[in-house]
Amino acid sequence: MLVVFICVFLLLLFLFKFATAYGDFTLMSKKQPKRHEIEDKVFWITGASRGIGEILAKQLASLGAKLIISARNEAELNQVRTQLKGKHAPVEVKILPMDLTSGEDSLRKAVEKAESFFPDSGVNYMIHNAAFERPKTSAIDVTEEGLKATFDVNVLGTITLTRLLAPFMLKRGRGHFVVMSSAAGKTPAPGQAVYSASKYALNGYFHTLRSELCQKGIGVTVVCPGPIETSKNSEVNVSSEKRLSSERCAELTIIAATHGLKEVWISNQPVLLVMYLVQYMPSIGYWLMDKVGKNRVEAAAQKGNTYSLSLLLGKKKAS
Repeated sequence: MLVVFICVFLLLLFLFKFATAYGDFTLMSKKQPKRHEIEDKVFWITGASRGIGEILAKQLASLGAKLIISARNEAELNQVRTQLKGKHAPVEVKILPMDLTSGEDSLRKAVEKAESFFPDSGVNYMIHNAAFERPKTSAIDVTEEGLKATFDVNVLGTITLTRLLAPFMLKRGRGHFVVMSSAAGKTPAPGQAVYSASKYALNGYFHTLRSELCQKGIGVTVVCPGPIETSKNSEVNVSSEKRLSSERCAELTIIAATHGLKEVWISNQPVLLVMYLVQYMPSIGYWLMDKVGKNRVEAAAQKGNTYSLSLLLGKKKAS
């Protein structure tokens, strides 16, 4: 009886921890970032003028990092730099306005300039955070313009920037790419087919890059967040959606990168459960998403809760 009691207790404890999880179990086992991997290291962050990119910059600055922040809007970058210097006076912050769709020649110049900012070390960490995402729509309603815009930023620009920066890292024998992917890059994402496809492409490229270059000192961490509370979704009715804060997502991303984790999932339930099902029991996971798909697209059109388990029962409106 004692053995049965212990087994039942452990099972209940596991179920409780999983039900209240905010990420995969490997990530949850790492409680703090490694400070020595941050202090005086150079972090280049794209999409750093707002959202998670801006928060990453602020958190890294507080931990002693040197920063290069990039985005298309130079005025917004200057605002972020002013805030950083106000709160963290000694922090070294360089701004590098950049458009990921500007072509290889322009991106090559951006890489050369980034490397010149801190010539003694170069870029230690490249955080690919910039992304393009349109409002949710069905897979067949995606326009050619939306398809091209999404892939130009999320895939082609990000990969080109990596190709151009990697040789500098290889020459030094060290470097780390942190890729802000998505849960949509691990599971079907009804209403986000093209965005999902772009994140699947990123996952494939960067996992392959790591396998080719890891023995030459190049690390890769792929971060797959689920629904995150950002300024972008503040206008949508998300009161019934359980979203992780941008601050927590950024904190967990830094922990994952400094511990050298290869891939991490950041999300509350039920998205985390779906990710596990698709990864380890794909027949069940894909069946579940097939049941949800049509309802989720309709819920998105009504600006309702697109992450609710009620979608499985055909309830499309936000509760």
